[in-house]
Amino acid sequence: MIEEKDKEMMPDGALAHTLEEENSLYTKGFNPEKTTGDIVKWIKDWFSVNGNESPAVVAISGGKDSSVVAALCVEALGRDRVYGVLMPQGVQHDLDASKDLVNHLGIAHSIINIGKTVDVVTDEIEGAMGTELSQQARVNLPARIRMSTAYAVSQTINGRVANTCNLSEDWVGYSTRYGDAAGDFSPISRLTVHEVRAVGEVLGLPRHLIYKVPEDGLSGKSDEDNLGFTYDVLDRYIRTGEIDDENIKKLIDRKRKLSRFKLELMPAFELEAPIKAEDPGSGK
Repeated sequence: MIEEKDKEMMPDGALAHTLEEENSLYTKGFNPEKTTGDIVKWIKDWFSVNGNESPAVVAISGGKDSSVVAALCVEALGRDRVYGVLMPQGVQHDLDASKDLVNHLGIAHSIINIGKTVDVVTDEIEGAMGTELSQQARVNLPARIRMSTAYAVSQTINGRVANTCNLSEDWVGYSTRYGDAAGDFSPISRLTVHEVRAVGEVLGLPRHLIYKVPEDGLSGKSDEDNLGFTYDVLDRYIRTGEIDDENIKKLIDRKRKLSRFKLELMPAFELEAPIKAEDPGSGK
């Protein structure tokens, strides 16, 4: 947790609160230490069933989410069973933060630059279609290429890919379907931004990683600039139902409504026909 005296240590623009202010943004009774222990146990249990000797593969961005997920996996599995994948797009100014994280945790990792791949795929699509990619497609393509890369690495070492989304971003659809929203297991997707940071504090992660201001990697804008509201406001609304600005509430509710499909299984036509084959492990 961040005490008042530590505020000057936060990066410019980072959210920093006193302990009392932080607690007001959590579910009543939220316990960072217990939550951390519970997630570590959950990861151990999941891997015992879904890959007892497999490593966790984490796409490392250098931000709070991938940092916390990687650290949780190290606690659960040991550093020898966690593999980091750093995927800059061309020259990326925040790559040093990703390097800081893997060095801090002492985990094996690869740096795979996706810049040329993004350029080639973009050129091929635009050439075939005879038109430029839409702005949204251009934003989402790198995230999908990163996830394809992470899965290729994972399959090569018989790993399991960690999802690094948090509840706050998922609530308003601030993720790329089949990009950063993908994964095999999801340790922090039920935690808000402030709860993720609290877990990061418990894990002893460097504060410049926990409080690194998240950017979209394209426009140079922060996530909060793009969303139109702060995580303080969003997290308070999620956990308490309270919000002061009715226009912001409408904006959040609209984003939630439009993006719910990202968190749901793909709709499938149900044929009224029997399936009589055994389905081991399904409980049926």
